[in-house]
Amino acid sequence: MKSPANKQPEPRYTGVWSAAPTPFNERLEVEIDSVNRMVDHHHRLGVKGLFLAGTNGEGPWLPERELRTLVRTVVKANRGRMTIAVQVTDNSAARIIDNIGRAADDGADLAVIAPPYFGMSYASPRETERRLEALYLEAVGRSQLPVGIYDRGNYSAVVIPERVLARVYREPNVKIVKDSSVIASHLVLAIKARERRPGLALFCGYEFDCVKYLRAGYDGLLLGGGVFNGHLANLILKAMADGDEQAAAANQARMNRLMYTVYGGKKIRAWLSGEKYLLVKLGLFKTHRNFPDYPLTEREKAAIDKILDRERAFLLP
Repeated sequence: MKSPANKQPEPRYTGVWSAAPTPFNERLEVEIDSVNRMVDHHHRLGVKGLFLAGTNGEGPWLPERELRTLVRTVVKANRGRMTIAVQVTDNSAARIIDNIGRAADDGADLAVIAPPYFGMSYASPRETERRLEALYLEAVGRSQLPVGIYDRGNYSAVVIPERVLARVYREPNVKIVKDSSVIASHLVLAIKARERRPGLALFCGYEFDCVKYLRAGYDGLLLGGGVFNGHLANLILKAMADGDEQAAAANQARMNRLMYTVYGGKKIRAWLSGEKYLLVKLGLFKTHRNFPDYPLTEREKAAIDKILDRERAFLLP
């Protein structure tokens, strides 16, 4: 189901977005030249928005000084070409609002709130739900930036109840939802929220099955692999817009093979290290260093080298 033609989400909140990785030097400091190359590369792939400091961007690990260096460098390199979102997740509305203020000062266009990193246990589930709702509503209501809500479903230390999500999605300052929950009822909830607020933009965050979400009426794709699969993701988006689900499914299958190779197989053994190794081979990053220190075997490197040769036209269109 699509929004009425005269009430579509703003164009800057649609299309393919990338949950961008953060390039580091050997000391795990933001590598400026690599950031500049990464921004230009995203634009080349047709990416319309960059989500900085998400999980794929290692935001929960980044020291504040490095986060601010990253945001300022991206904003400068971007030159207004793409929408810039920054994760501002924290454990209280007060801290989230402080984070939003810094992101705004550094030039971000959008603040993204995921579930808190740590939650308290209250006397009852209803009281816990009430406290979570209050946290979100205060942060959204006091934000000096438009807000995106990141639904991580059960992949989070703090699970946000559906009633809280439904209430938060009604807030006028919530402009986008990134749905990585892989929960059918959350998809239905998001579509119903968009029926009430046709300007609310819905992004699929589960990059292994984009077609299902686009078929349901989602507006775009916000992908952790967008830095390397952005062109293929755009082909999927275009095929679905053209009504050619067969072509979309074929490109999804191709993208899945690429991602599983880069990430070290279906168990995702080499997630950040594999992605960053590919970006080194593409001439974008200088190292594949990452804070969680994912391993990367010689066999996994060889597999990435091989698929790079095979898929070069899609990786560097």
